[in-house]
Parts: sequence; C-alpha cells; structure tokens
Amino acid sequence: MINDDIINLCIDSLAADVSDMYAAERGIACTDALREFMLTKTYDLLFDRKSFLYLESEGYVYDMLRDEIAGNWKRWTEA
Repeated sequence: MINDDIINLCIDSLAADVSDMYAAERGIACTDALREFMLTKTYDLLFDRKSFLYLESEGYVYDMLRDEIAGNWKRWTEA
C-alpha cells in the first residue's frame, strides 16, 4: 500500500509537471500556469485521492487539462 507521503509527493510532482507543460505550451510563466491550473476541475480531481489520478502520468493529466479547457467533457469524463 502507498503511504500518505508518497501520495503527496506524486500529487505535488504531477501538479508541477503539468503546470510546466501548460506554461511551455501557452508561453506564460510557470507561476501563472499553476494559478490557472489551480482553477480547473482537473486540478481538483488530481487532489481527490479517491480518483487515483495521482497514479497516472503527467501526459495523461495534461491531456485531461487540455480536454477540459477545450470543453471536451465527453473524453474527459471517460478517462
């Protein structure tokens, strides 16, 4: 079983990596990207331990974020 410290590390690492990817794609500062990411449902789901989203790759989480931003809720909810 994964302990709480490892789960927190996974979540924090994913949040940072996804923010960096978002910043690079949008050409904005990492802090601005993190602020925008924090306002999304994807971010909320990442921090919801029951979702187990923290076990996915940064690419998977980033794709969810991009789908959410694009309004592609069908694919987002299938994930």
